[in-house]
Amino acid sequence: MARRGSQAPPPPPDFEENIIDVDVSEEMRGSYLEYAYSVIYQRALPDARDGLKPVQRRILYSMNEMGLRPDRGHVKCARVVGEVMGKLHPHGDSAIYDAMVRMAQPWAMRMPLVDGHGNFGSLGGDDLPAAMRYTEARLSRAAMLMVTSIDEDTVDFRPNYDGQETEPEVLPAAFPNLLVNGASGIAVGMATNMAPHNLGEVIAAARHLIDHPEATLDDLMRFVPGPDLPTGGKIVGLEGVRDAYERGRGTFRTRATTSIENVTPRRKGIVVSELPYAVGPERVKAKIKELVNAKKIQGIADLKDLTDRNVGLRLVIEIKNGFNPEAVLADLYRLTPMEETFGINNVALVDGQPRTLGLRDMLHVYVDHRIDVVRRRSLHRRRKREDRLHLVEGLLVALLNIDEVIQVIRQSDDASQAKQRLMQIFELSEIQAQYILDTPLRRLTRYDRLELEKEKEQLAKEIAKLTAILESEKKLRGVVSKELGEVAAEFATPRRTILLEQSGHAATAAVPLEVADDPCTALLSSTGLLARTHGADPLPDSGPRTAHDVLISVVPTTARAQVGAVTSLGRLIRVDVLDLPTLPPSATPPSLAGGAPVTEYVDLEPDETVIGITALDDAGGGLALGTAQGVVKRVVPDFPANRDDFEVIGLKEGDRVVGAVQLLSDDQHLVFITSDAQLLHYAASNVRPQGRLAGGMAGVKLGADARVLWFGALDPDREARVITVSGSSSALPGTQTGAIKLADFADFPAKGRATGGVRAHRFLKGEDVLLQAWAAPTPLRAAAANGRPATLNAPLGRRDGSGERLDKPIAAISGPIGRAPEDDPDAQDEPTDEE
Repeated sequence: MARRGSQAPPPPPDFEENIIDVDVSEEMRGSYLEYAYSVIYQRALPDARDGLKPVQRRILYSMNEMGLRPDRGHVKCARVVGEVMGKLHPHGDSAIYDAMVRMAQPWAMRMPLVDGHGNFGSLGGDDLPAAMRYTEARLSRAAMLMVTSIDEDTVDFRPNYDGQETEPEVLPAAFPNLLVNGASGIAVGMATNMAPHNLGEVIAAARHLIDHPEATLDDLMRFVPGPDLPTGGKIVGLEGVRDAYERGRGTFRTRATTSIENVTPRRKGIVVSELPYAVGPERVKAKIKELVNAKKIQGIADLKDLTDRNVGLRLVIEIKNGFNPEAVLADLYRLTPMEETFGINNVALVDGQPRTLGLRDMLHVYVDHRIDVVRRRSLHRRRKREDRLHLVEGLLVALLNIDEVIQVIRQSDDASQAKQRLMQIFELSEIQAQYILDTPLRRLTRYDRLELEKEKEQLAKEIAKLTAILESEKKLRGVVSKELGEVAAEFATPRRTILLEQSGHAATAAVPLEVADDPCTALLSSTGLLARTHGADPLPDSGPRTAHDVLISVVPTTARAQVGAVTSLGRLIRVDVLDLPTLPPSATPPSLAGGAPVTEYVDLEPDETVIGITALDDAGGGLALGTAQGVVKRVVPDFPANRDDFEVIGLKEGDRVVGAVQLLSDDQHLVFITSDAQLLHYAASNVRPQGRLAGGMAGVKLGADARVLWFGALDPDREARVITVSGSSSALPGTQTGAIKLADFADFPAKGRATGGVRAHRFLKGEDVLLQAWAAPTPLRAAAANGRPATLNAPLGRRDGSGERLDKPIAAISGPIGRAPEDDPDAQDEPTDEE
């Protein structure tokens, strides 16, 4: 180094000056474009095929390579981050750990891909996750679907950042992760924000697109009516959802799930059990306190956070006496994050280019990806089996000529000569000859020959099957659809988010005069969901099956009227029709997938259930009730106008209401089905109407230890079926599925009131009681306990015949309730229910 004040040493004699003039604007433009390209393609945007950003894909791939599967123990997150950063991701450890944390948060991902141990943060980011040295993780069961068959040449691999390792360009992704878990990211000049969806609904839409490639958006929205957010809540206004599904961009409002309860003996309060997506309780509490201190919101006495791991989220907002809780709730929705706007911007990479995708586009890209994965996997498996078949055929040649093979080997000078002579004498390939030489003598027994012949036959069958799949586009798509169905059967969960076309809440209906009192229909599903339709049009009884389409009560009414919810304890609770969510036009009636649980509108005792809804006027034949002890009652529709909760039958001790139905006319027949397989029906005119507090009259004569299983009303001139499921009274609850039988209702003669009826089911050995029973007009609809359509494949039998074994439990059966016989279309006796 030169001393201070001295001149710099002269350049060497061979030095040549090479100065390049670069325009600053051109350099900045080129550098910025390179940076923008890197952010867009390598960091911020997900691939439309597997729905993953590069860092997420590298985390899942590395964890799979490390063997961190669900059946193995957790390891430190720092170890995973180090593995990903050292081999695949040339960025900071914080970016990797942040992505890993998000994939482990059940409130951020509809199906978490990482199973974490430790503190992974809290809802809304109110609390930061612990450092990576404290937390542990492994792959979740859902993540295994993302990497399944990755070792079967299903996807392309590329070199990592330094060329010493390889990484997959995309994961096989056995479920549509982009739609199920959504995505968010900010790139340069563009951003993406995708909402999570329900796995079962998305797979159903994907399978429909596989079977019908020309399906329209309306066809797909029958399966995917809207997002299904991990935190539940409600989506208010579906116009923006349809815009997003059509054009890739749209907005909707997410609203907290609330209920108004008596939080103290003298004070009501608003209980918040679910918050909008990505909103934490700390943010809500801080905003409410700010508004109260600024006196921008009135009527709040106290705010308590009772959230814990047992009850989940529970914010209790106590209301001062003299204030209307509904009005306060309306202000909370308007002024706090209890109602937020979610903007959908479906930007993802397709063939390496960022594109804005609608619902059909995203499903189409995913289906094409899965078809390519299954095709490549089938080619790989066929190639492996062909290679194995080639070896087996060579070994069989050696076994058939074992003496000559041994003689050839013994007479050869070395292994190379033995291989060449085997190839020449027995016309074997080099691979076959080498395999014969490597095979131990203990494998050359007669038993092994039989095993090899059996293996050869099996390999030939598998090769033929794989060849048939590869040569038929229809079979290939069928395999993809079948595998998606298996994923849905194992991993699908019920919808968490309620879809409301408009507000659907009493708080926003504080001025009901603004709403036209138009005719509509109130619906109650077998799963306890309430909703109302747009108009009074008849409900269709045909078309594709959807979840929650088995209806137990259908009541014609008007938008500003009230209906009564009848409970098993004989109470009638008023419910404002205006408060019920309106089914979206895209939903397939009579599905109540967008409905709300009846418990949001009525307060029930621990052992009390809602068994039906009824109109509160004197239309038709009034309300008919049947109890477990065989009592029948017709109620005079003269209910007190100043009470929202009152009794409609005086029950004896230990008795319960098992059926409540609004009669269309006196000509309908009341039907009882008892646990000892007796069926009785007679005209409703045989039961005189009684006052509200009366205890009813004898409806059916019960045998010893018998009780009424089902009560309802049928039109005697309308085709109907009686469905009974038998079993053993000594079996433990939930341990038997029973034997099911269908019979024609016309085969059962009418009897007088308070008689024993006729036998409806013959018990086989080991059976002594009916477990379930229904009577419904055709066509029938069956559902499981979660509301999913169930297959009802029992043949039509004799009136007193025995049943056939029930494959899967059935929780509810109904027919086209609320239709006049002359409106019924031609219906088959035994419809085919889709899963």
